[in-house]
Amino acid sequence: MQILTHSAYTGPAEGDSSILVLPNDVNALEANLDGVKQVDLFFPAFTDGRAFSQAYLLRRRLKFTGDIRATGDVLIDQLVQMQRTGFSSAVLREGVDAADAQRQFERFGGYYQADAVEHQPHFAQEAA
Repeated sequence: MQILTHSAYTGPAEGDSSILVLPNDVNALEANLDGVKQVDLFFPAFTDGRAFSQAYLLRRRLKFTGDIRATGDVLIDQLVQMQRTGFSSAVLREGVDAADAQRQFERFGGYYQADAVEHQPHFAQEAA
């Protein structure tokens, strides 16, 4: 997962149709993804997890292969779950160290459950 600091993120350029910004109340299944290379999903607060569901729908149901970027109130302890639900990049909230964020991915060596990235559960991978 690509980690961006708050200061390094400028947001999408006005008129750039290759980037789609979805508010939290929009159904990701209704989005027109023709020509879209990046979808920005906004976390208004760390307690609001709707963007996780949107990312999962984009990856699994809509087979979106572009960049799904988390913006807004992004905390480092959410990054692993973000990656598992389909996010490929995240903009950290102001004051969060990128090196601390990157270390979160070293904490877990694998997962038993399937997710948006790995479609088979751990036991099925072992058997294959």
